[in-house]
Amino acid sequence: MVNDYDIGIIGGGLSGLSLALLAVDAGHSVVLFEKEQYPFHKVCGEYISLESYNFLIMLGLPLPGMDLPVIKKLQVSDINGKLYNFKLNLGGFGISRYSIDNLLYLLALKAGAFVFTGEKVNNVNFENNAHIIQTNKRTITTQIVAGAYGKLSNLDVKWKRKFAEKKPGKLNNYIGIKYHIKTSFPKDVIALHNFKDGYCGISAIEDDKYCLCYLTNANNLSINNNSIQQMQENILYKNPLLKKIFTESEFLYDDPLTISQISFNKKTQVEKHVLMLGDAAGMITPLCGNGMSMAMHASKLAFNEIHNFLQGKISRQELEMNYVSVWRKKFAVRLATGSIVQRFMGNNSTKFFLNLMHAFPSMSKVIINSTHGRTF
Repeated sequence: MVNDYDIGIIGGGLSGLSLALLAVDAGHSVVLFEKEQYPFHKVCGEYISLESYNFLIMLGLPLPGMDLPVIKKLQVSDINGKLYNFKLNLGGFGISRYSIDNLLYLLALKAGAFVFTGEKVNNVNFENNAHIIQTNKRTITTQIVAGAYGKLSNLDVKWKRKFAEKKPGKLNNYIGIKYHIKTSFPKDVIALHNFKDGYCGISAIEDDKYCLCYLTNANNLSINNNSIQQMQENILYKNPLLKKIFTESEFLYDDPLTISQISFNKKTQVEKHVLMLGDAAGMITPLCGNGMSMAMHASKLAFNEIHNFLQGKISRQELEMNYVSVWRKKFAVRLATGSIVQRFMGNNSTKFFLNLMHAFPSMSKVIINSTHGRTF
């Protein structure tokens, strides 16, 4: 079987586009499918830790000249609005997914990647040591496929991935809500405000705008007649800091972006011989603010193994085993730390946990550092 491309990528977010750019630069033919049309918004906290800053510059993003906010401080409030301050040793910067995804998309096109937008992948089969990708418009074959399609896809259901078949529970029944706003807030601070069964982050992005994004369980919406506005007024506003933000800010689009069925259950990093990237491989709790950096780092890890495979240096089995091993080595501790911290958020334990963090700065430093990686 003659393959149409070396690498097929499902999903054009940060991990998918990063992999495309790395692969094309190394001389491999790449096809990428994205079901949306660029530019588009995504539910995302839009704080990127500085561990990925140099990587993005290497890919071609002109970050130094973009006048993006650099974030070095963290504020966290408990459900009653008591505020605690912490230092972010590594820190991060703010940029919207609307902007950064589109910039990477344009770079991928310029580099020579084949990108099909508005095209949904319906299935991927593995036959005769090659992948057959079926979309709503075409069928192609590739040597390698990477799944970079985000939190939950039709493919997860079709392939009966274990996390997608679990009944609604504490780890897999979350909803995410995001706005862009204009407000008065320090640009060097990211704040995380807790409320009953959830937490809301606010941080600066480009053009004097702010990202306001929160996570909560689906039950909070259900008991408020499935009304986001009613849920905000009845639950989020009980934290006076959140009430102030929501009532005094200028909201830049009429309706929020929403996503449901967010799952923090463990996921496999290889499924049906497809290498999973980003949230498709494992999702860190948003309060850690590093899902985007993890996604991009995973694309680099995957590329290293894919490149060796395409050069004939390793077998497919070695490719898959090596990727799973290095992915877990890099991210397992971060995922576990995020999961532990999340248990103390959005409930009566939050105040105790924050008091403990505040009283023992060395402990807070270890926890915060455990959710951040190193420059890659």
